[in-house]
This record gives sequence, structure tokens and C-alpha cells, in this order.
Amino acid sequence: MRRFYWLFLICLLTGAAAPACHAQKQLVLLKNQKVRLRLYPGDEIVYRLKGSRTVHTSYVNNLFDTAVMIHQEIVPYHKIDRIYFKQRNLLNLVGGFLVTGAVAYFVLDQVNETVVQHNDANIDKNVARASIIMTAVGLPMMLLHKNSQRIGGRYRVLTVDKGSAFYHPDIRGIQWTPN
Repeated sequence: MRRFYWLFLICLLTGAAAPACHAQKQLVLLKNQKVRLRLYPGDEIVYRLKGSRTVHTSYVNNLFDTAVMIHQEIVPYHKIDRIYFKQRNLLNLVGGFLVTGAVAYFVLDQVNETVVQHNDANIDKNVARASIIMTAVGLPMMLLHKNSQRIGGRYRVLTVDKGSAFYHPDIRGIQWTPN
């Protein structure tokens, strides 16, 4: 009977610990209550410390309330000056649409000239001018974006748990199988 109680206790504790192991802490970069970057333990992080010019590249090992363990070093959040990551915004999207529209406009005009009107291929000055202007405006908008974000002001680094409003479950390791 005593063995049954021990077995029951072990099963109860193991079952209670399983949901707690599933919820990992996350490192988030916030700007005005919006998540700009989310890192999980094991993700690569590129950062620069305050007062230093060197950029460190490592992985997130563990997360604490006020610090992050990066490889074997504990780095407090207040010592991080910059975090490097690719940022995309509306200008990048509009630039991509402008470049795509310029190429499509030029190609459709050439198809119209050769296939529909049965003329030789020639370049219309107005179409070429519009395509060049759209490409010249859209290409810098598409390619220029910030690679890093300075911490401070409206940007904050925070560790979030499962109960937080900023928490998002990690679905990268889940495999979907059709029925």
C-alpha cells in the first residue's frame, strides 16, 4: 500500500510539472506596448554593450527578470546598448510594390505593343520615364532599413512569462500532420 502512495505521488508531481516545463520565458523588445522582437532560449542574439564598440554574437541560454544569460555570461538589461536584427516597415513594403509595379508596367507595355497591336518592340518615352522614376523611388525605399535598435526611450527589453499579455506560445517546433 505504501508503494502505491509513492507511485501516486510521483505521477501527480510529474503531471503537474509537465505544463510548467512547456511554457518558456521569452525575451521581447517593446516599443510603445508593441513587440518588435521576440527571442526564445536557444535563439541567436546580436548585441552591443554600453561603452563598447564591439558587437557580440551569441545565443540566449537562459532568461531572468532583469538579465539574460548569453552563452556563459549574465548580461543585465540596463547594460545592453543596441540589439541588431532586421526590421521591416511600411516603407519597405511600398518600395517593393513600386519596383514590382515599374517592372510590370514596362513589361505589360511591351507585350501590348508586340502581341496585341502586332508592332515591333519599341520603348515608349512616357512608359520608360514612369518606370525609371518608380524604380528610382522604390529601390531605396525597399533596400534601406535599420539593422539595429538602440535600447532606451520608447524601446524596452523585457522578460515575459506565460501569464503576460506579451507572451506568445512558441509554435516553431510543432509539426502539423493532416488527418
